[in-house]
Amino acid sequence: MGKEVKLMKGNEAIAHAAILYGVDGYFGYPITPQSEVLETLEALMPWETTGMVVLQAESEVAAINMVYGGAATGKAVMTSSSSPGVSLKQEGISYIAACELPALIVNVMRGGPGLGTIHPSQADYFQAVKGGGHGDYHLIVLSPKSVQEMADFVGLGFDLAFKYRTPAMILADGVVGQMMEKVVLPEQRKRRTDAEIAEQCPWAATGNKRGRKPNVVTSLEMDSPKMELNNIRFQETYRRIAENEVRYEEYMTEDADYLMVAFGSVARICQKAIEDARAQGIKVGLLRPITLWPFPTKPLEALSKRVKGVLVVELNAGQMIEDVKLAMGNQIPIKHFGRMGGIVPNPSEVLEALKRDFID
Repeated sequence: MGKEVKLMKGNEAIAHAAILYGVDGYFGYPITPQSEVLETLEALMPWETTGMVVLQAESEVAAINMVYGGAATGKAVMTSSSSPGVSLKQEGISYIAACELPALIVNVMRGGPGLGTIHPSQADYFQAVKGGGHGDYHLIVLSPKSVQEMADFVGLGFDLAFKYRTPAMILADGVVGQMMEKVVLPEQRKRRTDAEIAEQCPWAATGNKRGRKPNVVTSLEMDSPKMELNNIRFQETYRRIAENEVRYEEYMTEDADYLMVAFGSVARICQKAIEDARAQGIKVGLLRPITLWPFPTKPLEALSKRVKGVLVVELNAGQMIEDVKLAMGNQIPIKHFGRMGGIVPNPSEVLEALKRDFID
């Protein structure tokens, strides 16, 4: 018998997947277009089934610091927000990264700058992949294009966060958060016991020393040579992640003369534009980064030797295009097409942009 297929929003899928993964705690604050994550968790009342804590904090700053505290004890904890709210969380995220703690942050992006609009955007790319807070750090950044991936990336995000002891982010645009699709949810996992956490997370502040020295979780180090050693260790972790965790998807690239690069919901729009282009005799392919960090530099470098031009399509003024240019160099023309302010382009607009830049 197959797994049950359900119809739900991307935000709702995040909430269901969190419970089924066995998450210990969610700490959040409402903001459109991701409020259904918190609303769904409150409606499902997982504290009565799995024991998961669900708390609406008094602010975004409070929420991320609750995540910081929970992660320091080895618990699987997470938060979600949208662009202005994630900006408020940046100091806490930097602290979590500096303490080498696993945690999951969800950002369902809306248009900015400032309060902007409640409609979809991808303008938080720089903030997510370049380290939105202070200091030299990275997040593992996963970009879903479907409701199914919203659900799948909860487990993947936590698994990677615990594997490398670093925070991970699901960076979804408002389209994916709000749209409804069929989704197959994972099986229920049991939450880890305190004994299992103590065994699996020997670095955690569990309150039970079991004959070991006390664990101190802090990002502060007043001795500069020691702080440099900490940073060297962080960078070594990031190198291992970059070597082992790059994820991407190619579509019709085998014979492509031109390439589109897009992430999230825009990649789906590009797929339709590519089908329309091929119907007109224009050979186009797509590379979709699934991990925005680490970025699929080598696959793009390889494609730069086979295509005549690249169109980077984003819901912003041009952010990921910088990483595409770094990967592909100056051997071929690389152009950008983007919409802003919450406007989502249709496939015909994308195809017209491709023709304007490379064909006409």
